[in-house]
Amino acid sequence: MDNSLILRNRLRAARAEKGLSQAQLAELVGVSRQTISSIETGQFNPTAKLALILCVALDREFEELFYFDE
Repeated sequence: MDNSLILRNRLRAARAEKGLSQAQLAELVGVSRQTISSIETGQFNPTAKLALILCVALDREFEELFYFDE
């Protein structure tokens, strides 16, 4: 796999479409608000488990929320 690929996400937009604050989403998935903020800004990549939990909470497919960018 190419090491220059960067995992990006559309978490902020999906969360906003659901009308959820970072704190509300964090509570739904069992993490801190800071974790949600860090994921949204690309400072932290979620584990596979957390990524899938976020997909369920936001009613999105994995590919809708997460993608690779060069």
